Amino acid sequence: MKALREFLDKQRPHFEKGGKLEKYYYGFEAAETFLFTPNHTTAAKGVQIRDAVDLKRMMMTVVIAMIPPLLFGIWNTGYQHYLAVGEDPEFWKSVGLGLQLVLPIIIVSYAAGGAVEGLFAIVRKHPINEGFLVTGMLIPLILPATIPLWQVALATVFAVVIAKEVFGGTGMNVLNVAMTARAFLYFAYPSDMAGDVWVYYGDKQAVEGYTGATPLALAQEANLAEGVTTVQSTFQSSWFGDMYEPWHLFFGDIPGSIGETSVLMCLIGSAILIATGVGYWKIQVSVFAGAFAMGLLNNAIGLNPFMEMPAYYHLIIGSLAFGTVYMATDPVSAAHTETGKWIYGFLIGVITVIIRVFNPAYPEGVMLAVLLMNVFAPLIDFYVVNANKKRRISRATV
Repeated sequence: MKALREFLDKQRPHFEKGGKLEKYYYGFEAAETFLFTPNHTTAAKGVQIRDAVDLKRMMMTVVIAMIPPLLFGIWNTGYQHYLAVGEDPEFWKSVGLGLQLVLPIIIVSYAAGGAVEGLFAIVRKHPINEGFLVTGMLIPLILPATIPLWQVALATVFAVVIAKEVFGGTGMNVLNVAMTARAFLYFAYPSDMAGDVWVYYGDKQAVEGYTGATPLALAQEANLAEGVTTVQSTFQSSWFGDMYEPWHLFFGDIPGSIGETSVLMCLIGSAILIATGVGYWKIQVSVFAGAFAMGLLNNAIGLNPFMEMPAYYHLIIGSLAFGTVYMATDPVSAAHTETGKWIYGFLIGVITVIIRVFNPAYPEGVMLAVLLMNVFAPLIDFYVVNANKKRRISRATV
């Protein structure tokens, strides 16, 4: 690392003011900041707070919190393949295949997004922030392992430009960037984001009777099929029915996007974020509470098998846990007032279940729920702040 540090120090004069590569200074600074701690301090004027936490460290904390679902997703990608083709899903064999499929997606995501960030930094002449460290990892984790790499690049570029840079860059975006990328792919290339896309078959055929359907797809199937009394019966009658038992749904060894399937791994990530003060626990608790409450209301109404499905199933199927821990708590696009966080999270949970149950076109509702509430988060904060002002004024006039 010392040799690399010395090399960068020698190159710096070429990029500083007056150097022949002056216009590429912010691209150089981005690479240097990514590799080493910045060697500059805060502004000389103004009130300053000394704190060991900067944006880079905060983003790295989130990346560390994503390692559990990432590692699990790599293994599960290979595991699902060997299970589907009828071969023994040995651990290291599964990990090896998972790495072959997942790493290229991560590399393309970082390369495409990093290029766009660098281009905007050079054109606008501002430093590159480390926000994309998180987004570049989030995008692959919410995609199927079978997604074409060119679509990963296209979606990443679209999301960074439309959901982030047009609003002014890091800290200014209204929508969650990773969710925007997934929404773009879902509506632009639905055949690659829905249906039998969750399990990689390669050049092999699936064993007879195998279905790579996600639990949400099976729940919708039970909802639309004739003569089906419960969603659980559809889970049990499907190929390798034990796979969809509650423990497996919680553990995550089921078909789905790369990083979303394991509730357990997401909760480990949640613990890291909450313990380090980076994640908003109020939003996470309220999302789960909203989904569970809406599930209970559906149980009470009970018009079809999906509505009658036990409410707790909504907490362990689909990507609710992943969306709650890593998307809903985005410090930029989420609500910021303490009361607003409860309202914001609760509505995400409620809307997620409503979309799942009542709109068969979108079996997973958390994506649209988060994006919708991103838009309403400033409005929620506005009314919460106004209510606080009115209370204080009323107390002052008594």
